[in-house]
Amino acid sequence: MITLLGFSFASCQNNNATNQEEQSTTVNPVNAPAFSADSCYAFVKAQTDFGARVPNTEAHRLCGDYLATTLERYGGQVTNQYAPLRAYDGTILNARNIIASWNVANENRVLLCAHWDSRHVCDEDAELANRSLPVMGANDGASGVAVLLEIARVMSIQQPQVGVDIILFDAEDYGNGEVENSFCLGSQYWARNPHTRPYKAMFGILLDMVGGKNPLFAKDQVSMYFAPDIANKVWDKAAQLGYSNMFVQTPGGGIIDDHYYVNSLANIPCIDIIHHNPSVGFPDTWHTVNDVIDNIDKNTLYAVGNVLVHVLYELK
Repeated sequence: MITLLGFSFASCQNNNATNQEEQSTTVNPVNAPAFSADSCYAFVKAQTDFGARVPNTEAHRLCGDYLATTLERYGGQVTNQYAPLRAYDGTILNARNIIASWNVANENRVLLCAHWDSRHVCDEDAELANRSLPVMGANDGASGVAVLLEIARVMSIQQPQVGVDIILFDAEDYGNGEVENSFCLGSQYWARNPHTRPYKAMFGILLDMVGGKNPLFAKDQVSMYFAPDIANKVWDKAAQLGYSNMFVQTPGGGIIDDHYYVNSLANIPCIDIIHHNPSVGFPDTWHTVNDVIDNIDKNTLYAVGNVLVHVLYELK
């Protein structure tokens, strides 16, 4: 736990929520191709089929190639940002941030991001024997990436009126809760070394654990400190679309995730859509052997993706 600017923030490591009744109002159809839950789910499975995407492994290398190729196939101008990053235990992680850009000449840009690596240990598993195993990361990593791959597919059919950069951050999950700034190494590196200089975006949206069952997405303290207008915009749109049972108005906990470094180092207002109940913490599958494809819910993927499509394609 670290304290910052008068708030107590828990790293993508942990910690009040009430559920609101679902609200639904009439929403004008957005002028955009439809977001496909089936396609998005297939993108989750494609990543987990490689295995756990722990840095320095063959599964990690092969999945990185797949992600870069897929983004390029959907029209993204892809930049691979390689960097040796030192982990909390001294391990040098051969990290790879994957950046894809659309409508590169447009100065009005939006940053969409997620982390694509998976954790090296199941340290939250109930079984002691499992705690040395790597996390498959179907939800914690692959779900956010899958939503962004599906957004890329949507943009390949019809681009929004703004420029878009998708960044898949590496080395997010190879950290230790007792070591400050040991998580989110890829986003820290990119925020200090952007793929293009100067890099500016109107705002950013980070996705993390957006495919689980019975999710609760609260407005975390980092998002509300740095980018309250963006958080309110996204949550209001979710309510209009009928998802206020997922996107709750309850104040969230303090979470140090990739968005913290996008905000504090890159000075880009960025929010986090993350499954985290401030009363009980992250979902039961978090950092366990149960974070697998069978626990991914297409309805959750669709809700998050549909909200993003509406936000993105309504921008001028």
